[in-house]
Amino acid sequence: MRRKELAFFTSILLFLVASCGGNSKKQAQENTVRIKFEDTLSLVKKENETEKKTEPEKEEFLLTEENAIDFFFKYAREEKANKVKLTTSMGSFTIQLYDNVPYHKANFIYLTRKGYFDNTQFHRIVEDFIIQGGNSDDTETPKKRRSIGRYLLPPDAKKGYKHHRGTISMPSSERDNPHKLASPFEFFIVVTKPGSYHLDGSYTPFGKVIQGMDVVDAINQVPVGDGDWPWQNVYILKAEVL
Repeated sequence: MRRKELAFFTSILLFLVASCGGNSKKQAQENTVRIKFEDTLSLVKKENETEKKTEPEKEEFLLTEENAIDFFFKYAREEKANKVKLTTSMGSFTIQLYDNVPYHKANFIYLTRKGYFDNTQFHRIVEDFIIQGGNSDDTETPKKRRSIGRYLLPPDAKKGYKHHRGTISMPSSERDNPHKLASPFEFFIVVTKPGSYHLDGSYTPFGKVIQGMDVVDAINQVPVGDGDWPWQNVYILKAEVL
């Protein structure tokens, strides 16, 4: 039963109502038409509900170790942006991503657009060495990771980039990981002057801080406890693609 049938019954109802007088016979006719009209509405409603229930639900897309490389290869070809601004609880800074490190750049842009980094923390701080972000002790962070997928990225350390001061790079996974596969949800920024070159070849530089390095330095000075976790939580309030 569709809109045409509903319109047909409606027109019948309006015609009969217009032509009815006050006698009981015509009143009975009105009642009959009203009942049919209500039955029609009920039938249409049931059919609509049935159609909604039978519509196939869209499968949730999850990244895996099998599909991640192909996905980011295509994503990198379509994504032209190469700057991300991180607004933290201690100020903001801007990162420029390298175009010729496509998987890591695409991954960082994708996670930014998904809102993954919002409300994560700089959870590891080593004075005069690095600040590391992208994790949190908040229960929402592992939920967001599960909604995005489970995957690693291969190292891409042969593009000539070194771990100069201000370089953003990707740490290796904590899993048994002889090939230094990268943990895609985290990153670190080098603070050492002029750089931390012992990291070259083992980790993948994929960008650099181009504005707000003073904020990075301030974060690096926050007192830390065991495991280099800062006593004062430093949040990434928002990450946005420029």
